Amino acid sequence: MTRPQQGRDATREKIPENALAYTMQLAAHVVNNVREQGQSLPAALTCVCPHHLAASTRGAVQDLSYLAMRQLAAANALIAQCVHHAPAPPLHYLLVIAFALLIDKKVRYTEFTVVDQAVEAVATQQSTRHGKGLVNAVLRQFLRKRAALTFHLTQTLSTHWNFPDWWITRLRHAYPDNWQHILEVSNQAPPMTLRINQSHHDLSHTQTQLAAAGIPTLVVGPMALQLVKPLPVQQLPGFAQGQFSVQDAGAQLAAPLLDIYDGMRVLDACAAPGGKTGHLLEMAGVHVHALELDPHRAQRIAENLARLPVHKNAQAHILVGDASQPHTWWDGQLFDRILADVPCSGSGIVRRHPDIRWLRRPEDIAALVQLQRNILLALWPLLAPGGKLLYATCSIFPEEGEQQAAWFEQTQTDAVRLRALGQLLPLSVAHEITDFCPTPLGVSPNITRDHDGFYYALFEKRLN
Repeated sequence: MTRPQQGRDATREKIPENALAYTMQLAAHVVNNVREQGQSLPAALTCVCPHHLAASTRGAVQDLSYLAMRQLAAANALIAQCVHHAPAPPLHYLLVIAFALLIDKKVRYTEFTVVDQAVEAVATQQSTRHGKGLVNAVLRQFLRKRAALTFHLTQTLSTHWNFPDWWITRLRHAYPDNWQHILEVSNQAPPMTLRINQSHHDLSHTQTQLAAAGIPTLVVGPMALQLVKPLPVQQLPGFAQGQFSVQDAGAQLAAPLLDIYDGMRVLDACAAPGGKTGHLLEMAGVHVHALELDPHRAQRIAENLARLPVHKNAQAHILVGDASQPHTWWDGQLFDRILADVPCSGSGIVRRHPDIRWLRRPEDIAALVQLQRNILLALWPLLAPGGKLLYATCSIFPEEGEQQAAWFEQTQTDAVRLRALGQLLPLSVAHEITDFCPTPLGVSPNITRDHDGFYYALFEKRLN
């Protein structure tokens, strides 16, 4: 489904944009685009939300859409219990939005408000108004039988955890003692974490500056501050001047692992949107070649770097090309460091991108593993003897992590595996999984840790 047609659903204009019914309408179309067209949540939001929409309203639509993705299996199960014949989209997804609100542990609206606004959302769209009575009856039936209906959700793993069965099976096999903690953390809304630009600023000073502006933070990494309450970046003093960037604390560990110093030639493969590229440029006077396959995403790298003051003598060169096909973009000069942040399932960042769990398919993993191997094999010859390559993914599936690193070490006779972090599982302040999340190198055990899931393996090329 594309952007809702104004002619067909002109009655939407009767609802104020700040009304819950309006945001429910748009969120239902967003979820429809994810489920029916396979769009990512950000792409669906861009497609559905009118350009004139106020930032606060767009934020509310985003909030409802992300909530629905985190409650999708449960919401669908409730619809199946309450309706003999599942309604067609977009009516089905309006019910998904309503059920997601009603079963969410965070009470955002009263039950009466949710039901009332859901009915209003249905009644004021020509394409769904025929379902007004159905929605009213279904939601009120749920309120009458809430205990029995929600108990049924606990009887199957998929509806209890709101993840596909195949995903849960993989986690149970890989982490038999921790899979439930991983799923619980993965269902939480992510924190907003800042990476302090160390080339020009100090973490303590920045924390004090934000506190003076009424913005409390927690230290969650060597140069990482987590906002106690997320805010739009435009409201953060110092952001426009490049004093810091928004980046997960786990992602901030990649650049330090490469052990860079002035004058090095560094390749950041699969670099968009440029967070790690910017970090490298802030750390030392290096020449970073940021490679990206998609020209539009490559442009985002340039836009993000334009805001950042970087280290003296640091330079960035943005390349458009396929990391597995160096002959199409490589100039023949070897690199001292390579960051191979390869495409992966994204299973480690699902709390930040809850649509991933529904967009991925079991067969995708094998295809991604092969792509990762192709990229590693293509990039390794580009590394100078004595140079280092960091293999990185935002996955928690062992096939894309430790198994891949072990394969590479066995197949490349000139590769020496160095100490790195290995598998980092999604971790929140309230859920310490110390057995599988060792304290990262250079991070004090006293620092509050809160990060997404990542895998890091570091290799050095022999000098012979």
